[in-house]
Amino acid sequence: MSSSPKPQDLRSEHRDTLLRLFRHPTSHNIEWHDVLSLLQAAGSVEELHDGKFVVRLGAETEVLARPKHKDIDAQQVVDLRRMLTSAGYGPLVEELKAKGEEV
Repeated sequence: MSSSPKPQDLRSEHRDTLLRLFRHPTSHNIEWHDVLSLLQAAGSVEELHDGKFVVRLGAETEVLARPKHKDIDAQQVVDLRRMLTSAGYGPLVEELKAKGEEV
């Protein structure tokens, strides 16, 4: 993955998930399977035997736990924003917002 992601690098549903993750106020209905799909498109994801996921995105590696329910919680949103911003997706989010892409 390049250090400067472009909107065309992600499919429409991935861009929608990315925008939902960066929405203010924080959305409380972002489904785990959508996040997992975005992370697989943007980096690499390995499922461990205990049901946790090793996510490599840019220079960062994090272990994420599958939420108990279908939606991720607010802390996971914060963690994902940090990871995605560190991997260079902050400017992409701003570009998508400027283009008026909606969820």
